[in-house]
Amino acid sequence: MNQVDAAARAFGLDEGEGEARWWMGGLATVKATGKETDGRYTLIEIFEPEGEGPLHVHHREDEGFFIIEGELTFRIGEETIKASPGSFVFGPKDVPHTYTVDSGPAKLLFILSPAGFEEFVYATSEPAKERTLPPPPEGPPSEEEMEQLRALARQYGGELLV
Repeated sequence: MNQVDAAARAFGLDEGEGEARWWMGGLATVKATGKETDGRYTLIEIFEPEGEGPLHVHHREDEGFFIIEGELTFRIGEETIKASPGSFVFGPKDVPHTYTVDSGPAKLLFILSPAGFEEFVYATSEPAKERTLPPPPEGPPSEEEMEQLRALARQYGGELLV
């Protein structure tokens, strides 16, 4: 067994387990971090209302999306992909992407490789007070808040394109 294999250990989480965070208007439950997977990947369960996320790009990670509930439309580069429960969508690093929850709320898994994206989630979220969607924001983020978010995205190898 090499050192990489020795560092990752078997583990399991049940429904409702994992660190729950209120993030970007949704509930993010971190299921696997780089610490548990020896840096191989991050797995995050996302529960979010209808709406569109910001156009962005990851410069470090490839990202996969597995749809559990809801209907979504992904825009990845020049491609538009409709996704429903059971669908898998792949977004390679360095390709701008976004998605819209067309009918929701939606539940999906984010799978990012290599690991590290969870650190951005921790830096831009707060612990969930309960495992539900957070209260809706009172309005759009201020330009100062958006600039802070852009700076954090850059710090963690991403880029907001809005």
